[in-house]
Amino acid sequence: MILKKNVGYIDSIIRVIVGALIVGLGLYFDSYWGFIGLIPVFSGAVSFCPIYRLLNMETTKPNIERAN
Repeated sequence: MILKKNVGYIDSIIRVIVGALIVGLGLYFDSYWGFIGLIPVFSGAVSFCPIYRLLNMETTKPNIERAN
């Protein structure tokens, strides 16, 4: 199965930043909750969100996909 990109450029940047912040806070407070931050980091890095797929949403520009 090929995963069609459904996360736009700005959305993916925000996901990576927020995810990294959550991971950093988890490390700072020595909590396992920081692992939850890996989910937005991963979905931002691969530009695919399974929740968007379920809701039939996408934040990419129409007919334009990133070269990654």
